[in-house]
Amino acid sequence: MASTRAVVRDTRRQVEHIEIEWIPLSDGRRLAARLTLPLGARAKPVPAILEYIPYRRRDGTRARDQETMFWFSANGYAYVRVDIAGTGDSDGLVEDEYVKREQDDALEIIEWLSRQRWCSGSVGMIGISWGGFNGLQVATRRPAALKAVVSICSTVDRYHDDVHYMGGCLLNDNLDWGGAFFTYGALPPDPAMVGDRRWRKLWKQRLEGLHAYPATWMRHQCRDAFWKHGSVIENYAAIRTPVLAVSGWADGYTAAVFRLVENLKVPCKGIVGPWGHKYPHQGIPGPAIDFLGECKRWWDRWLKDVDNGVEDDPDLRLYLQNAVSAAPHFEHREGRWLGIPDWPTTRVQTHTLYFGEGTLSASRPRRKLESRTVCSPQTTGLAGGEWCAYALGKVAPELALDQREDDAGSLVFDSEPLKQELKLVGQPVVKLRVAADQPHGFVAVRLNDVHPDGNVTRISYGLLNLCHRNTHAKAARLVPGRSYDVSVPLTELAQRIPRGHRLRIAISSSYWPMVWPSAQPVTLTVSPHGCSVQLPRLDRESGWSTPEFGPPHKARALDVTVERSGKEYRSVSHNIETGEAVFSVSRDDGEFVIDDIGTRLHYAKQKSFSIQRSDPRSAESTIETQVHYRRDKWNARVETRTQLRASGKFFVLTASVRAYDNDREFFSREFKHRLPRNHL
Repeated sequence: MASTRAVVRDTRRQVEHIEIEWIPLSDGRRLAARLTLPLGARAKPVPAILEYIPYRRRDGTRARDQETMFWFSANGYAYVRVDIAGTGDSDGLVEDEYVKREQDDALEIIEWLSRQRWCSGSVGMIGISWGGFNGLQVATRRPAALKAVVSICSTVDRYHDDVHYMGGCLLNDNLDWGGAFFTYGALPPDPAMVGDRRWRKLWKQRLEGLHAYPATWMRHQCRDAFWKHGSVIENYAAIRTPVLAVSGWADGYTAAVFRLVENLKVPCKGIVGPWGHKYPHQGIPGPAIDFLGECKRWWDRWLKDVDNGVEDDPDLRLYLQNAVSAAPHFEHREGRWLGIPDWPTTRVQTHTLYFGEGTLSASRPRRKLESRTVCSPQTTGLAGGEWCAYALGKVAPELALDQREDDAGSLVFDSEPLKQELKLVGQPVVKLRVAADQPHGFVAVRLNDVHPDGNVTRISYGLLNLCHRNTHAKAARLVPGRSYDVSVPLTELAQRIPRGHRLRIAISSSYWPMVWPSAQPVTLTVSPHGCSVQLPRLDRESGWSTPEFGPPHKARALDVTVERSGKEYRSVSHNIETGEAVFSVSRDDGEFVIDDIGTRLHYAKQKSFSIQRSDPRSAESTIETQVHYRRDKWNARVETRTQLRASGKFFVLTASVRAYDNDREFFSREFKHRLPRNHL
């Protein structure tokens, strides 16, 4: 295997760095940008690459930006990092995710960039997560200067494939991410950028304009117009710029790569590696790849008209993962790359296994089988890991654990040991005939690899709110005891299952802490005779090329002085007397100084998810965050807390923010929202 050791380039003498550039908007607001330009760009213009996100270009993403911005500019591109309105040092207020105003501002930014004397007139958009989302969204608006997009860890469907809902079930990530976004909206601008006399006024405006964002999202529990806005699945044809779509198997946003490649009519290529929510040149689990080099090929073709053959790359380059024993973290994931020339491909065929009496078989059962029931403990799911592995490298153990404990609270159906290796590439689908004893409930379905030594690894999973069995647009109560035929799509995968291993389908009525529990314990009755799993079996690879990626490239890292090391942990505690389980995550980044700007930072976040084994109404989720900035006379601190509880009919969401200026309280506010449960 080729070395994946990073190739680091000191580019500072090749690049002009502009710490602050104000981009004017037609309504009088200004957005803050950080720029890097190739030396000589003012005489010989170059294309511009735009990254447009709310995560503070000055002191939030600076370390990551340092390695990418300077590298791209040393390789012939202007790089522009812009703070979305109301974040970082930009004017305005944060309204919500992906609002129309954000897109309108992007159109003005792109037009402004195209007119700069150092810009050739061509612009590309790149970004991970939020920046991947809005790159696609802005592409649907078709600004003339936007020529290509690189979208990393993004979505085409804001309702089904984002942090809020999955299969119509409420994810705890809605509160987790919502607490983080709540914090970002409360952070101050930097006095060195906006002025000593102005920064407090801007900070106060932000704090006064803050919303408890998770409550907004929970007012839309079905897929309505709120979620359709910004979901490019509504009109793929609106995108007319080439798209490079990228994600990782440990990420929560893998599906978009497949959907974009399948549906866009413009050039679109996809890459899925073993990583979590990371840029692939920083990818964990490894191997990381020369992702910046892949981007340069994309930009060279579509922004500079270089005939370099990117159109001939395979439609999908997927990392086919080897079977491994479950572990909470991997530095490196064993496997190999697949290059699939055309997707969908006829070489992936549906391989159906039918449910039997606790079995999976390629043959339909010859007689009607007895139904089986399960009422899962509310703690089923503690081995599920994170919906999205965001913090790999900060809080390492984010991945799913050995599934045997969760399987104990589930119905399981096992195949015989495989007589030959099975390669699965694509999306499995499970067909169920299921009844519930309550008018509301959901089903969690896992596809597991059972190793000969007994270790069980989750390789794919799916969720379905049974009240969304017909559509996510409108929920419909269940008739207790009535059986329904439903389909549960699972997450995409590229996975080898060796000879001698078994496949397992595990079905549960709870999946905590990933999913908010039903209002009452639910007993599911599964009729095996109407159940099957459709597996995407790769039959042959003959004639396919094996993609090759070089080691990751990047520019010289940011100089940082660590004054106090951080610490992280992830744990589960059980109270034997009460039956309560508490899942806790603590991330403390310590304290460090960004040397070139002199800012001292501290960031910490604590998450707690508690539930009693037999009582879903005991569920409680709490997110607490602390952010502290210091430099010379600047001493600003923000502390936030968000919490979710529920009764049988209502969710109760509370939030608080406290801001301190020189250790004196500058602002405080409490929020409380009582939100009806709509068949959740």
